[in-house]
Amino acid sequence: MAGTSLGARFYRQIKRHPALIPMIGFIGLGMGSAALYLLRLALRSPDVCWDRKNNPEPWNRLSPNDQYKFLAVSTDYKKLKKDRPDF
Repeated sequence: MAGTSLGARFYRQIKRHPALIPMIGFIGLGMGSAALYLLRLALRSPDVCWDRKNNPEPWNRLSPNDQYKFLAVSTDYKKLKKDRPDF
């Protein structure tokens, strides 16, 4: 047991307990979903500024009908009017 690799021990445990397969699948699905959501937040959110030289304030570039929330339940962004001044 001391000379076996981690993958071999993992394979042996899966072979011995096949009921672990769905649990490992759901944990992997949850971790993948969380990683994709964090990637979406990093790339699409107006609060994140990756290029400070060309666009130091990306939140000022948004128009009122841009949807940047992940899920908008009752707001129709196409009907909103501009209520803030231009800078």
